[in-house]
Amino acid sequence: MSTTIDTNLRDTARRAVDLAREHGATEASASAGRMREVEVQWRDGRLDKVSEATTRGLSLQLYVDGRYSSVSTSDLRPEALSRFIADSLSMTRALARDEHRRLPDAELYEGRASLDLVIEDPRQAELSAEERQRFARELEEGARAADTKGAILSVTTGFGDLFRESYRVTSNGFEGGSRSTQFVASAEVSVQDPDGRRPEESDSAFARFFEDLPAASALGRRAGERALGRIGSTKGESAVLPMAVDHKVSGRLVSMLLGSMSGASLQQKRSFLDGKLGEKVGSDWLDLTDEPHVKRGLGSRLFDGEGIASRTMPLFEQGVLRSYFIDSYYGRKLQWRPTTSSPSNLAWKLGPKARAGLLEDLREGILVTGFLGGNSSAVTGDFSLGVQGFRVRGGQLAEPISEMNISGNQLDLWKRLVAVGADPYPYSSARTPTLVFEGVQFAGR
Repeated sequence: MSTTIDTNLRDTARRAVDLAREHGATEASASAGRMREVEVQWRDGRLDKVSEATTRGLSLQLYVDGRYSSVSTSDLRPEALSRFIADSLSMTRALARDEHRRLPDAELYEGRASLDLVIEDPRQAELSAEERQRFARELEEGARAADTKGAILSVTTGFGDLFRESYRVTSNGFEGGSRSTQFVASAEVSVQDPDGRRPEESDSAFARFFEDLPAASALGRRAGERALGRIGSTKGESAVLPMAVDHKVSGRLVSMLLGSMSGASLQQKRSFLDGKLGEKVGSDWLDLTDEPHVKRGLGSRLFDGEGIASRTMPLFEQGVLRSYFIDSYYGRKLQWRPTTSSPSNLAWKLGPKARAGLLEDLREGILVTGFLGGNSSAVTGDFSLGVQGFRVRGGQLAEPISEMNISGNQLDLWKRLVAVGADPYPYSSARTPTLVFEGVQFAGR
């Protein structure tokens, strides 16, 4: 597999940094990139849309005597680039000073791993229009195959693939590039409920390699089954019950938690996790790590968006908060050493059972298969979310439920985590397993 970076991108990024310094920038960084994206949409037995886009561009971060700006352009001709940078620096000089705006300290670039992350699939460049359309068509066929009673009203499917390449250069010594591919497949299904409603459901998958996607017919069938499973759903009774959250959607809860771990939230006093480093904020089952070097991982990287070398980083250990996501800017404001700007891949300490086994242990409760709107406060940790799913009775799925709501506080919720599945979701960088919480307040009838 070729992982050779386009020399044109490398040379463009280098030239842009040199030009910025020549025009008076104190420091500068440049990222040159190109991307090709193809998308096919299929709707109810026919091709609905085909799109293809190829883009190339340059983004620049300019630092001039304590002033900072971020600009971008798609005109990479030498004469146009020089003029663009000169004009951008003139604009930057008119901005307010911010003493914290500088490139990361060069020592943060050190220790970059030298390994192949295996995130580029050469087949992406070889896929034909017929193959893309066939995948989208088979997604619909799979969805309709799940319907034995003629309840499906409409099926919309999609298949897309993307190639991205970039090269970053900074004036204080960083250089690095990456090439990656990504494939996405999805199916959305609407059905007719006897009471006149038209429930909708979907399923999707993301992967770095085409071969890592599930079979189109299987993915489509799951989407059809999910939609058909919504027929006859009702609002359940209000109660305090155990809650299992399906691995496909449990990432919603995790994103609420991680969103309060950013440097911006902490510095601006908008985080309920502020000041809790080293404290126990969840149960022993809350045990996860940020792992940037997973082969074929959707979030894998050798360095982050600033060039800081990526390293494995514990986030929670048996419920104890171990790290925050701190970039160089907020690291200076907080006077903390930077870690990284954002999550890569999450790795969970998994339990011994997948969803079916967890539901057997649950006996009575609710399985959440989807979140519908809602909100969460990063400041207080209070949340309120609409949910849909199934009532669990005797360890088995029973009637579908919808139009219910859960509410509470995250610091309380994560202490109620009593089980983690053995089934990390493979089509997300969060790789969340099924999660089980005790004593959750459900609002319904």
